[in-house]
Amino acid sequence: MNEPINSFILSAGLGERLRPITNHIPKPLLPILGKPALQYVIERASAIGVKKIGINLHYKKELITDWLLSSNLIDLHRITLFYEKRLLGTGGALKNAADFLRISHFLVYNSDIFSDIDLERLIEYHFSGNYIATLAIHDNSEYNSILIDEKGFLNGISKTKHPLTTNLYAFTGIAIYSPDFLKFLPDGFSSVVTGWLDAISNGAKIACLQFNGHNWSDIGTPSAYASTIIKELKTLGESIYIHPSINNIRDIEIEGNIVIEKDSTIQNGTYLKNCILLPGANIKAKSKYENCIIGNTFKIELPQKVFSATDTADAAVIIGEGGSDRRYYRIKKDDKSFVLMKTSKNDPDFNRQIELTNFFYSIKIPVPRLIEVNSNNFRAIFEDLGDISLYKWLKIHRNDEDIEAIYKKVIDSLLLIHIEATKHASECQFLRDKIFDYDHLRWESQYFIERFVIGIKNIEIKGIDALNSEFHDLAVKIDSFAKVVMHRDFQSQNIIISKNQMVRIIDYQGARVGPWAYDVASILWDPYYRLSDSIRDRLLAYYITELSSKIVGIINFSDNKFRQELILCRLHRHMQALGAYGFLSKVKGKDFFLKYIPEGIKLLKEDISTLKTEYPALYNLILML
Repeated sequence: MNEPINSFILSAGLGERLRPITNHIPKPLLPILGKPALQYVIERASAIGVKKIGINLHYKKELITDWLLSSNLIDLHRITLFYEKRLLGTGGALKNAADFLRISHFLVYNSDIFSDIDLERLIEYHFSGNYIATLAIHDNSEYNSILIDEKGFLNGISKTKHPLTTNLYAFTGIAIYSPDFLKFLPDGFSSVVTGWLDAISNGAKIACLQFNGHNWSDIGTPSAYASTIIKELKTLGESIYIHPSINNIRDIEIEGNIVIEKDSTIQNGTYLKNCILLPGANIKAKSKYENCIIGNTFKIELPQKVFSATDTADAAVIIGEGGSDRRYYRIKKDDKSFVLMKTSKNDPDFNRQIELTNFFYSIKIPVPRLIEVNSNNFRAIFEDLGDISLYKWLKIHRNDEDIEAIYKKVIDSLLLIHIEATKHASECQFLRDKIFDYDHLRWESQYFIERFVIGIKNIEIKGIDALNSEFHDLAVKIDSFAKVVMHRDFQSQNIIISKNQMVRIIDYQGARVGPWAYDVASILWDPYYRLSDSIRDRLLAYYITELSSKIVGIINFSDNKFRQELILCRLHRHMQALGAYGFLSKVKGKDFFLKYIPEGIKLLKEDISTLKTEYPALYNLILML
């Protein structure tokens, strides 16, 4: 930044297009996944080091003031409030704060804009020329009205191109101004556009910097507000948000994208599909809501497309937020719902998934039924199991009894894979050919080093020979364990909980013949959801008891030997998971996987703590993470 600047946040508007929401909540305080829109803007301004922040207020100014005073996240010494007895408009607001703004260049940001545009780049560009203002613009057909000349300067305002201009763009609601701009604003009510036009008519230069491709939305209507929230959910790799303060939700059924903000009350027997519950919403028992925003006394119905990304070619709803490159869509066929899977051409996992689906389904392992296959186009249609994974199911506060009960059902399904699929493994060509052996284990340990230790942590490996020796020993030991059919990625996002609390299994195309303890480690020591130690201990005992009673005559089983194998498999599984998080975030651009890294490291450190004598080089490396 060339010199210190201040910031001004426009927050006085009535929010008329958002009614009836704004009858209760002023637009700057509309929550986006637990955080008011105004807080996002203040944090963005603070992150670039602005000295002071001015905020104009008019509509429901008392509520906004109270929020500012009660927030412990904001430095109030840096904030100056400008109360407007009557609305002054975007230009009048700046003129009213002229004494505050004229001491430095200042960034202006509309509080109803949710965006990730690079503010530092905007500021640097502004100071690179003798500009009285610099507008952040982008191409948005709905809002395009900024006429830009061939040198990138503001030429006028219009909804159609002018012969002397090269392009038509939209204003993002974000700009930086020189104090000299204030002289072009009249006293009283005015639009900032009036100041722009007066400035350029007097020979001043207003630069325009393009930010195409950045995340940007205007939350000024219910549809735009809902779309912004759903987009942010997707960015986080989630489809459900429940405010941390809410712990009284029990017996409800959910589907699609769900947001439940603070102080909401939901009574038992409620069904919610694609809903946003605003603070204070009160849902009565056995109510049913779909595709809407719900307040304390109102409901706003919205088109389903607002809540669900769609593929325009198929008019299908995109589902899933995981790491796979396969795409899944919910489609309608003969008034029934199915899931369409698309893969890239010649995807080697396509045929694996088809054959494994038929194999598992034939021996009554709970996978989705295959409806139709188009091998030429690498498409397949499956039974629709719903979209509530165990990971999502656990987002709702559950008591220990319910958690343990559902996990026992999950373990029962895992036992079917380990026992029934193992009995019939010779019937499936892919399982005969794919073994989780020494080579695969060594690949996983190298994956951990390359994609996580180096790729994410940027740690320089010292003593690589000692480390490789330990990886060799670890792989040899795990490869010597008894082998069964294993899922290989048996974690909470790959387990579906149906409406009747039945457990179904997905994402099994990577199934192998390998150590059963690897799957147990995957589900009971899952970075996506940490079980309490007591529940985990009981579930492990349940798995061992059930397995030992059913595996007789198939594989020799020892409780003590299994527990010894489990710690080594835990160690390898967590290295693999961290490697995957590194690859998916850094290579595939799915940054939401970064949020699982802290728990993955914590689990890995717990694993190695009992093995530090056997694997000292690995122990020292893991301590550095």
